[in-house]
Amino acid sequence: MAGHFEIFTDAEANIRFRLLGADGTVLAISGSYADKRSAADGIMAVRETAGTGLIKEARSNAWGGTGRTRAGLPTPSQRRHRHSPAV
Repeated sequence: MAGHFEIFTDAEANIRFRLLGADGTVLAISGSYADKRSAADGIMAVRETAGTGLIKEARSNAWGGTGRTRAGLPTPSQRRHRHSPAV
């Protein structure tokens, strides 16, 4: 048997879904949704993108977060560049 999705209500009364493997292992849990229809739409979106989605590695940096720039430092576009005049 293949894995399947389950729509459920969590302890805080939020509607969510989870993806279960064939052996019942929880593989993923969604964020919360306003209602079951929205959760079903979320499942459809996962189904559509799962087979074609790229894999990216998100790495934390020493300054926290997963961005490409250091927290608190300006991005390259925000830095002032000083150019020497052409001679």
